[in-house]
Amino acid sequence: MPADDRKTFLLRIDPELWREVESWAQDELRSVNGQIEYLLREAVRRRKGDSPRAASRPRRP
Repeated sequence: MPADDRKTFLLRIDPELWREVESWAQDELRSVNGQIEYLLREAVRRRKGDSPRAASRPRRP
């Protein structure tokens, strides 16, 4: 998905949770934003029962 098509939103998050996500992102060589997007994508994939590969591809309209 091109960056221009991404939705921008404000996230209020507990400082301790932020530190945990930030540390996890650093461990996996991702930005915090990238880590949050990855975690959300994985949660949606598990909820839908999709394969991991399908979750990493943007869906076309």
